[in-house]
Amino acid sequence: MNSSTSLSRSQTSTMSSTSEAPCIFPTLRYRNAAAMIDWLQQAFGFKEYVCYREEEIIAHAELALGSSLIMIGEAREDAFCKIVGHPGESAGKAIYIAVGDVEEVFASASAAGAEVLEGLTDRDYGSKEFICRDPEGNIWCFGTYWPKAGKTPL
Repeated sequence: MNSSTSLSRSQTSTMSSTSEAPCIFPTLRYRNAAAMIDWLQQAFGFKEYVCYREEEIIAHAELALGSSLIMIGEAREDAFCKIVGHPGESAGKAIYIAVGDVEEVFASASAAGAEVLEGLTDRDYGSKEFICRDPEGNIWCFGTYWPKAGKTPL
């Protein structure tokens, strides 16, 4: 982002605090999107919001967690996958999800077989977090640090 489009800390603290729909949607591709929808619901508490299929392939699905959504689909050889890569090629990507009860999410993720990369950890900035990998290699971080647009960051 160039300096003419970035927001300064003072600008972010004066942004409107009215409720606004989220505008950032993590998007993931999976080799077996149907199985991963089930797993994400069991491990992390997502709810299926919408699912579009092309025969047996999940072309696009949206899963809700609170007021937020992620978008997922089947990995295939299309232009999008050529840009973002195949499942398991993390290339520095991770998804952070703020939760009220990180211990509960940790327990359900562990019970569902998530590969725990870092157990429950107290951070020096006040968050309690853990990091895990889903069965297809995507990295998920869950913690109590909950940044909100319109509020002054830590």
